[in-house]
Amino acid sequence: MPFRQRVARHFGDTLSPNSPYLSYFDILLTVDDIKSLKNDWLTDNNIAFWEEWLEREVLPKYPQARIVLLRPSMTFLLMQSMDVKGIGSALPNFQKVTHIFLPVNDSRDRERADGGSHWSLLLVSVIDGVAFHYDSLGGANFFEAQKCADRLGKVLGMPLRFHQMEDCPQQENSSDCGVFVCILMRHLLIKRLLNANANEKVSMSMANKMIDSHGGRKEMLKIIESLRKEGERRRSASPFASSHTPPRIE
Repeated sequence: MPFRQRVARHFGDTLSPNSPYLSYFDILLTVDDIKSLKNDWLTDNNIAFWEEWLEREVLPKYPQARIVLLRPSMTFLLMQSMDVKGIGSALPNFQKVTHIFLPVNDSRDRERADGGSHWSLLLVSVIDGVAFHYDSLGGANFFEAQKCADRLGKVLGMPLRFHQMEDCPQQENSSDCGVFVCILMRHLLIKRLLNANANEKVSMSMANKMIDSHGGRKEMLKIIESLRKEGERRRSASPFASSHTPPRIE
């Protein structure tokens, strides 16, 4: 069934782009977010949902992991704040963290966290003092990623060596950068960090890694639809009770 018909079935024809579509822990996806995920530039919310899902569904299987998936809003705060050291209290506690994933946006407008036109991924190995930058559009976010690494280093109290990963897979259009960030994030998280052999040196290269952006969008939409069905099931089972357990249909 086409997306528009599915939406109409649930909400009728009066649904606005900002209407809630799915509440999942700290993330509230809107109809506009779902439309963007289907065939447009990914929103902050899309990427934040993916990070939330990885934290809830993947990381708990590895209780010894000390990995942070920083939300786009937190990366934006880190990038735009005039007082870098002062924002430490607003960020997670990095004291025992080994790695940090940061979605980097090229927005330079301090007033708009949802601005910009390109996403890339910064993976910081705190234990090695290295920041790896994966950019699916050449070096489009080189300046922003360097700035992000420099500022995070100040928060951590240590300098970070910056590595531009020249072998990062490249997108073929102008709208898949956010999808590349999500797919690369999961691959690096699971294949290179969580399932790494402690006795072997782990390569952070993405050479020859094929990215199926269309398949990635479909998979993310499938996950969201599955969670939404679970929320609908709970609402149908107790139509007069307000459930605070995710996933929820607002």
